[in-house]
Amino acid sequence: MAAEIQPKPLIRKPILLQRVEGSQEVVNMAVIVPKEEGVISVSEDRTVRVWLKRDSGQYWPSIYHLMPSPCSCMSFNPETRRLSIGLDNGTISEFILSEDYNKMTPVKNYQGGVTALCWDPVQRVLFSGSSDHSVIMWDIGGRKGTAIELQGHKVTNAGQSSKSGTELVSGGPGESRPDQSSHLSECGDCLPLFWKCLSVAWRDSFRPGDKVQALSYAQHTRQLISCGGDGGIVVWNMDVERQETPEWLDSDSCQKCDQPFFWNFKQMWDSKKIGLRQHHCRKCGKAVCGKCSSKRSSIPLMGFEFEVRVCDSCHEAITDEERAPTATFHDSKHNIVHVHFDATRGWLLTSGTDKVIKLWDMTPVVS
Repeated sequence: MAAEIQPKPLIRKPILLQRVEGSQEVVNMAVIVPKEEGVISVSEDRTVRVWLKRDSGQYWPSIYHLMPSPCSCMSFNPETRRLSIGLDNGTISEFILSEDYNKMTPVKNYQGGVTALCWDPVQRVLFSGSSDHSVIMWDIGGRKGTAIELQGHKVTNAGQSSKSGTELVSGGPGESRPDQSSHLSECGDCLPLFWKCLSVAWRDSFRPGDKVQALSYAQHTRQLISCGGDGGIVVWNMDVERQETPEWLDSDSCQKCDQPFFWNFKQMWDSKKIGLRQHHCRKCGKAVCGKCSSKRSSIPLMGFEFEVRVCDSCHEAITDEERAPTATFHDSKHNIVHVHFDATRGWLLTSGTDKVIKLWDMTPVVS
């Protein structure tokens, strides 16, 4: 009887599709780009690379970006194309990748050390302040985030309050209470602002060298209190639906009148015109010349509490309702280094470099 021939078992094993090489050091993390033949990698050699498959079948970098420190980890959201990179120096940098994955634009991030933290246990968000005058609202829940810029008051000298603010005076002998006119209007229905990651960066809020020293959050009214080394106290209404500031567009000529900018030599020569300086509209993000952006306007819902440059068409479109302020500004008359907010009584404690502790009744402005 002939021996029965047993078929060899089918061996299943992974199939190597491609080797992507080129990093000078260890690649600490890499992800596949969904719906694209691409890979994003971060490495010990400080590089961020976006590898796309070429016609030759090989993967070549479409983006090569050098970071200030070795890259330890990253997170990529394919829906928003937001890339977050953790560095060995303890900082986090964020970028937005273009649709064709050939360009990455930095998102505002801290340029200095973190100086203050504040936690909202209900909405599960973390507020952090930095020596670069910015505050970021972090969505710990991990939902889709957007970066929203806020620019606050322009205090040039410590102890000098901005024209839009009311003076806060401590309740000591011979001192008055805060002006009752600083009451905030009653907040409307809660909006899903806390499901966003906010970049709260008011670059002009504090004079150079003055940090955002302390943060406190009034959970029951959804108001953020920030204090700076210049003595300023800012009360931000976080119960409004804010708009994300647009990315600034690149162009070689004005996107309104088509006048060439001063580096556009070809169009300057062809049109026999002198090139103009480039500006950007804070409302739409378009690259415009000075003539087409001669107007100024505040846009509080975009975070611009004071007037900024906008193009003429956007200036006409902004309504008085959109110009309504969303923050109040006050002067504590000492350089603040620490705050504590007692929500049950509405009291705010501030301590300053003048070795003085002040107690404030914040119910007129936080209520």
